[in-house]
Parts: sequence; structure tokens; C-alpha cells
Amino acid sequence: MPDNGAQRRSRSYKLAIEDQEFLLREEMRAFRFGMEFAKADLSLRDWGIRSTVVVFGSARIPSRETAESELAEARDATGRKAARRRLAQSVHYEHAREFARVVSLRGGALAPASAHRDNVIATGGGPGIMEAANRGAADVGAPSVGFNITLPSEQVPNAYSTPGLTFQFHYFAMRKMHLAMRANALAIFPGGFGTFDEFFEILTLVQTKKAPMVPIVLFGRDYWTEVLNFPALVRHGMVDERDIALFDMVDDPEEGWASLVRRGLRAHTPVHDTPKDPAEPPLRARGAAGRRKPAARKPAPGG
Repeated sequence: MPDNGAQRRSRSYKLAIEDQEFLLREEMRAFRFGMEFAKADLSLRDWGIRSTVVVFGSARIPSRETAESELAEARDATGRKAARRRLAQSVHYEHAREFARVVSLRGGALAPASAHRDNVIATGGGPGIMEAANRGAADVGAPSVGFNITLPSEQVPNAYSTPGLTFQFHYFAMRKMHLAMRANALAIFPGGFGTFDEFFEILTLVQTKKAPMVPIVLFGRDYWTEVLNFPALVRHGMVDERDIALFDMVDDPEEGWASLVRRGLRAHTPVHDTPKDPAEPPLRARGAAGRRKPAARKPAPGG
């Protein structure tokens, strides 16, 4: 037989799904975009996750134990000052952790194995407030989602999001869509540009009725009233009074939960609220008998 090695080694002979150079071509962007959507969407469906409560906040806010350790190790006045500031900020970490516990216990994340889960905690998957929220869900044995993003300075997932629900995205737009499309509520803790970006994006979608009305709560009155002058926006005629009534400001987890419920968050408290193993097999692995017909889902913002 003539030698056909050159043909078999040719990149053109590879299956399309195995040809990374082909998949990464500019012309294949739409297909990569679709795959990023489908991979996370199918995994969330397999886990029975019907709705989420999304938690945003700074990646720089430490846990109390981390801040106390930094203060103990500080060697000069400048270091001690910075460590004391971070220790003061750690209250937001503790509040985010407790808020996620409350939501997970009362919201429906601990639904029976054959049911759909509602109000599952979802975060950007990284450190700081994101870690705190995933950690709070893990504290009570509830699953939680981490939507990570590839960045020039590599972001790594925190250790508390459920492994089978820890995703990584290349496209910010697709990550944003997944954060928004199942969101039953939004909880915003103190943060910087990224937190503002996520907050104002969803607030604008709600304001313009491009997304369903969802409860939105800002944690930390002192922080938000200092860094964002909402009354000034009204005074200058840039927004209406009703626009700044789209969210509440609160200071503690119970107040935050009460705000969400008052604004329409439906609690799906399970009959049996025994904490489950967050690493349990997804619905698909439990077979068709464990499935229910999916409820109609809200359209994703913007289509």
C-alpha cells in the first residue's frame, strides 16, 4: 500500500472538534460563544438549578481570620494601618458568608434530591466577597455556583464553590449572561469597578425593563452612601426618584433577607432541610426517574 502517513498527519484530516487551531480561528467566534453558553447551561440544568441569588462584591475583602493574621504579622506603622483597615473591612466578608447561609437554608437550594433547586448562591467564583458567599453555602451543605473568568493576572476559583458548578469563561459577555439569566435576586457588597459594572448593568436592565423586576439589595449603607451619591443623580435630573427605589440599602444579613422577601423573592423552603452533600451527583447521573419537567424559564436579558 502507498504510504498515506502525510495525509493522516495533516491538520485538515483531524476531526473538527479535535482541531484547536481551527476552533480558535476568528471566524469560529460565534461557535465558541455558543459552546460557552451551552456548557454552563447544560451543567446547571443537570444539577436542577432553576434560579439563583447572585452575590457581587470586592475580591480584596479578607476573612476575619486572614485580616487578624495580617495584623499580627505587621512590622511597621504603615503595615499595621493597612492591616487594621482590612480587619474593619472583614465585617463585609462575615456578612456575605452569613447571608449566603440564610439564603441557602431558606431559599430552596437544599431541595430534595429529585427536585429543582431555587435561589442557589452564585458568584464570580474568585476570592473576597465571592469566596465568602460560596463558603456560606458550603457551611450548610448547599451547592453554590462560581462563574470564573480568564484574566491577564490569572484568576483562580475559591475553594468553596461546588466543584461541579465551578465554571470558567473567556467571554465577559457570556459570563454576565449566565449571572443574570437565572437571577431571582441580586446582593451587592462593597466593591470597586467590577462590582459597580455588574450592579449598574443589571440595574439598567431592570430600569429599562429589558430584564424582569428582581429584588436588589446593597449591603453597607455607610459605604454606598459615601461612594455613590444617588440623590445627586435625581437632583440633576439624570434619573427619576422611582429609579433609586429599585434597590434597598441594608447593614446585616437578616435585614438583607427581609428586603429580598419584601420585594418579591419567593422562598422555596424544602420540607426536609437536612444539609446535603454539595458534591452529590447531578440529576442526570441519578437517571430519568429523578427528573421533573423543567419549569418555564425567564428569557435571558437582551434575548
